[in-house]
Amino acid sequence: MIEKGETPAFYGAHFDSLSICLSKGLGCPVGSLLLGSADFISRARRIRKVFGGGMRQAGILAAAGLYALEHHVSRLKEDHLAARHIAETLKEAHLVSDMLPVETNILVFTLKEARYSPASFAAKMKEKGILVMAISSSQVRMVTHLDVTGEMVEQTCQVLRSL
Repeated sequence: MIEKGETPAFYGAHFDSLSICLSKGLGCPVGSLLLGSADFISRARRIRKVFGGGMRQAGILAAAGLYALEHHVSRLKEDHLAARHIAETLKEAHLVSDMLPVETNILVFTLKEARYSPASFAAKMKEKGILVMAISSSQVRMVTHLDVTGEMVEQTCQVLRSL
């Protein structure tokens, strides 16, 4: 939404329901929002309860979600720029054979087979204090977020260039 310059109403007009994660780039400790018609939300609440979902004293978490929505949405563009910077470094370092388009703060890429497997790459990065996730036998996922500073992005890029 932020990257494309669209409004929530734009996306809402095209779907019956929307789910918004508050923890990924917004810095909320947990939580997501489910949006839809009153009937849809009523059914979703019933299904959640059937599966044991629901929390008591959720107000504290709701307050964290409201804070995230009020204070962190405008800075998501910084995370997107950081992700693109890391993506360019991965390409320049000739570490990747394929990468999904980087439109938000999430990078998903395939490493060149000869150098690292996703698991060995994740282990090597962890040695350098950088957490990445091997999401399959061929792909790696990296995410920038509220707690990733510009200095950390530069450190990550330096490590990637040195591999």
